[in-house]
Amino acid sequence: MTAASTTATTVLQATQSEVLQEIQSNVLLNSSLWVNIALAGVVILLFVAMGRELESSRAKLIWVATMLVPLVSISSYVGLASGLTVGFLQMPPGHALAGQEVLSPWGRYLTWTFSTPMILLALGLLADTDMASLFTAITMDIGMCITGLAAALITSSHLLRWVFYGISCAFFVAVLYVLLVEWPADAQAAGTSEIFGTLKLLTVVLWLGYPILWALGSEGLALLSVGVTSWGYSGLDILAKYVFAFLLLRWVAANEGTVSQAGTNIGSGGAAPADD
Repeated sequence: MTAASTTATTVLQATQSEVLQEIQSNVLLNSSLWVNIALAGVVILLFVAMGRELESSRAKLIWVATMLVPLVSISSYVGLASGLTVGFLQMPPGHALAGQEVLSPWGRYLTWTFSTPMILLALGLLADTDMASLFTAITMDIGMCITGLAAALITSSHLLRWVFYGISCAFFVAVLYVLLVEWPADAQAAGTSEIFGTLKLLTVVLWLGYPILWALGSEGLALLSVGVTSWGYSGLDILAKYVFAFLLLRWVAANEGTVSQAGTNIGSGGAAPADD
């Protein structure tokens, strides 16, 4: 390990109390975290109430996947607000803030790594897609989040930050392909195309905002402050997670019969049963 990487690691791990003070002194950053924590708590209670009347196993599975989104979020945002998953990173030469210690809320990537696969699971169940397509979407999504984390944390090279960013975007393209090309036909066959189309559009448009914010924020071109970027991410999380989940659960509760009649593709690879 080089001296530069050792210094960066020490800065990241050794100043948790200083990080907490920095978060609390930054009104924009601190408020963006606590507003999300409060909303996640309200959403969890709301979703518990919305799922109480569900009876079919498929509808319940969608509900559980959807419930995990705010549950993961509230846990992760508490980690951010406490300074546990936030650190200072010294930006490498070539970066707009080269040599400066920049506050990095890297814990957001943990949120996305565990919550966005649940969004895709719920969408895949709604569309009644096959297991291979669902596995592809979820694994590509996890790859997108992990390489995004690498892009945010690497301090050895400015170029490599953008290389990891490009890899993350490539994973994202694979997820978009599944959402826009493969799953709409499955949803049409399952009778859920109307709500799937709405949720697909909401997901694609909002998820496109994350790489844009990364590029404009302190991790990328440093055109936006940490507080403004954090509010951008929090706003996207609120819409892409809580609003998305509410619309999905409301539709599932009102159309449980349609949902329960689906389920022919998951676990079967999409193949038709053989004749006796």
